[in-house]
Amino acid sequence: MAHLLVVESWVGSMSRLLPRAIREGGHEFTFLTRDLHHYLRSAPEGTAHPLLGARNVITADTNDIDALLPEVERLHSVLRFDGVITSCDYYLPTVARLAGRLALPGPGPEAVENACRKDATRRVLADAGLPGPRFALHEEWAGLSRAAREIGYPLVVKPVDLCAGMYVRRVDDETQLAAAFRALADFPVNARGQRRAPAVLLEELLDGPEVSVETVSSGGTVHVVGVTDKSVGGAPAFIETGHMFPAALTPADTEAAEQTALMALKALGLTDGVVAHTEIKLTSAGPRVVEVNPRPAGNRITELVRHVTGIDLAAAFVDVALGRTPDLRRTDTGLRSAAIGFLVPETGGTLESLAHDGLADAPGVLEVQLAEPGRAVKAAGSNNEYLGHVMAGDPDGPGARDRVESLLSGLRAGLVIR
Repeated sequence: MAHLLVVESWVGSMSRLLPRAIREGGHEFTFLTRDLHHYLRSAPEGTAHPLLGARNVITADTNDIDALLPEVERLHSVLRFDGVITSCDYYLPTVARLAGRLALPGPGPEAVENACRKDATRRVLADAGLPGPRFALHEEWAGLSRAAREIGYPLVVKPVDLCAGMYVRRVDDETQLAAAFRALADFPVNARGQRRAPAVLLEELLDGPEVSVETVSSGGTVHVVGVTDKSVGGAPAFIETGHMFPAALTPADTEAAEQTALMALKALGLTDGVVAHTEIKLTSAGPRVVEVNPRPAGNRITELVRHVTGIDLAAAFVDVALGRTPDLRRTDTGLRSAAIGFLVPETGGTLESLAHDGLADAPGVLEVQLAEPGRAVKAAGSNNEYLGHVMAGDPDGPGARDRVESLLSGLRAGLVIR
């Protein structure tokens, strides 16, 4: 039995998948957080959050790395951790620093920090010769507007240190750019109380479909698990509306996406002790890296992979955090594709009704999770405002996405927001 230190977590899917993987692996964990109520609030009424099943729950200021390092050293001297892990992007660099200080397995802190900062990722990949969009980074409006004119509209505006598509916007002119710039300036602190970098990243708008490459790096070798497709809506935002695994691509496009992801991981130095989710645009000029995430995919993509291949990426995440070789053997699950679709609200208000009788028992359905009436609804501007999801599989081929889209169409017809 191993003992993991879990430092913070997302409150969504992975906050349940990770404790399950730790438990099913025969291990235990200590949970370290600065705000326990952040997790208590997210658990359904009358239930305990799975993170509270930890051997120990300890409060510390996880946002103050200088104070946290000696504190965790003291904890380690008593509790003896075998690995340190988080599912939350905002604490991936912290975990890498902690692992390095405690001489525990994990990727180098600089590699993780570069992957978690969108501007640093761009610079590292450009220096390595990987083709990418034209980009510029500025803190002040004058430099930003000048760079926009030099690159040329349309552009994508990105914060360098936020997640889930927050404040990522397409802009077609200087008026829209100014609005996006002001919106970012009005959001100086993220949801975890961390002060944001004021820099704004501008990128050339890339054409073509977007996919993600799911990989596991162990023993100095990067193993490709597969490629997932992505549907995006909510313009001018970029909201993920659904995914399918495996992506319905030609062999040439699959190979191109995989090789691009492998080159990006090598350039960043993420070739050992990492489960990664690398987003790629298959543009008319060839594949281009959107971003590299040094943690398992969100939005239940890990479950799509498991349903089709039998590979548990949450369990692999635990294994590499312990310096162990993960089990990446494929099994015949009876499914050839699995897809998920999200119910994305286009207007705000209060959810009055969402008819879904019999949906969970419909052919091919693997999961249904939907919001309850009475919930306050916000028009979606990122991946944080979903009203639920439907997941389905296809035993015969790449038909899972069509099945999910059909089921979502029925749900939208019964959606009432007042």
